[in-house]
Amino acid sequence: MPKRSDIQKILIIGSGPIVIGQACEFDYSGTQACRVLKEEGYKIILVNSNPATIMTDPEVADKTYIEPMTTDVLAKIIQKEKPDV
Repeated sequence: MPKRSDIQKILIIGSGPIVIGQACEFDYSGTQACRVLKEEGYKIILVNSNPATIMTDPEVADKTYIEPMTTDVLAKIIQKEKPDV
């Protein structure tokens, strides 16, 4: 799929709190999504309420928010960051 020039900033919402035994799959897939999109030149904004994941590593996203994933918090981040998608 060709890179879209109309998209520059992407908001990724992490999985948040995870049940023991399921953390690996969610964390790995989210981290890989961030890394691939970042390698393609997109600016990645990540929101996750779980600081104990590899997704919140500073190298994974351009900007990381470790915040409760409520509609109010997400709306404020969207208003501040103005992601394209």
